[in-house]
Amino acid sequence: MTVTRFAPSPTGYIHVGNLRTALFNYMIARKAGGTFILRLDDTDPERSKQEYADAIREDLEWLGLTWDRMERQSERLERYEQAAQELRDKGRFYECFETPTELDLKRKKQLNMGKPPVYDRAALELSEEEKARLRAERGNGHWRFKLRQERIEWTDGILGDLSIDAASVSDPVLIRGDGQFLYTLASVCDDIDFGVTHVVRGSDHVTNTATQIQIIEALGGAVPSFAHHSLLTGPQGEALSKRLGTLSLRDLRAQGVEPMALLSLMARLGSSQPVELCSSLDELIEGFDLSNFGAAPTKFDVDDLFPLTAKYLHSLPLEAVAGDVAALGVPADKAEAFWNVVRENITVKSDMAAWWELFCNGVEPLVDDEDREFVAQALAMLPEPPYTAESWSRWAAEVKDATGRKGKALFLPLRKAVTGRTQGPEMADVMPLLQKKPALG
Repeated sequence: MTVTRFAPSPTGYIHVGNLRTALFNYMIARKAGGTFILRLDDTDPERSKQEYADAIREDLEWLGLTWDRMERQSERLERYEQAAQELRDKGRFYECFETPTELDLKRKKQLNMGKPPVYDRAALELSEEEKARLRAERGNGHWRFKLRQERIEWTDGILGDLSIDAASVSDPVLIRGDGQFLYTLASVCDDIDFGVTHVVRGSDHVTNTATQIQIIEALGGAVPSFAHHSLLTGPQGEALSKRLGTLSLRDLRAQGVEPMALLSLMARLGSSQPVELCSSLDELIEGFDLSNFGAAPTKFDVDDLFPLTAKYLHSLPLEAVAGDVAALGVPADKAEAFWNVVRENITVKSDMAAWWELFCNGVEPLVDDEDREFVAQALAMLPEPPYTAESWSRWAAEVKDATGRKGKALFLPLRKAVTGRTQGPEMADVMPLLQKKPALG
């Protein structure tokens, strides 16, 4: 049974980088008929907030990324303490008392000597009396996992064969001095207990994976298959970190981005396959293959989401947007005609409002100075509504006969006068929806 998980911390809103991880794990599970777990990594009581936990669920539901079970690390603290004690009993866990300043000085000294800035394991030399004295002076210490200083190897689902020398990595801190369990221990326990078989996450976790493999083995668990996807950059290759506040899923939703546009882009970005708009999650899942993704940093441009959103909306029947159309006040007998007119002339759903305003109340005509007299004459020839599908051709023919204008010089000024736009839907379809005769201001 394939089991994957998405494990956000409820300390903020999900952004596009998080989504990539969630989507990959979701598609792997669904393609294999397996289980997708939503796990909230909320062991930090200060930064974890219920509002963010609720927002994470809302954002995933908006995208249709449903989970089979949900877990919260804050409800599993006893299990993490059991695992910590097991590691102590096996001689793989030791207490350290260095302050951040002392650790920083050690790192700088090692770097000055041309050595890697790896923790020197000085705490292993402390006697019980020295530990007691340090606890009395500084409070409880932090606990490090004692790595076996050997090469850790695994075949990554994206990066291929990887190898990290554990001697070049500091023994990871798994419990802070204040007793808080850190991500590395909690995540390992959860992956073991929930039977996670595949872990896909960002390439910034590669070193974590090496240490986690050893912790999993120390606790007698099965090592899952790991894959590390590339990190997203901005369109010019710049770091996204400073812009993530504007790239949260709820911000994109507020801007009108459609779920399938966002999912279609994220499912292919960084792969050898071209980005194509898919009509459903099932279609996305069918074409998903982790081996198509590469290691190079992947450029993400939020502007790419809007053409995909427009294309998605163009494909929708009225039934899919009936609620949105009705909310504008469009009568049921005009809804079909209204949607057929605007569907290919909007980028996001909110663009429909301007079209309905045009049909109800008209707009300020767009008139070039050299056309003002012509437009005034033409509008004087247009009767009051209601109009039919033939009204446009009949009116244009009468104006042509009266003014001698033809072609673009005839049709474009009339379109601009009626719609305030230089392009748009067929005017024969627009006229029957007009409830007010256009007029020059």
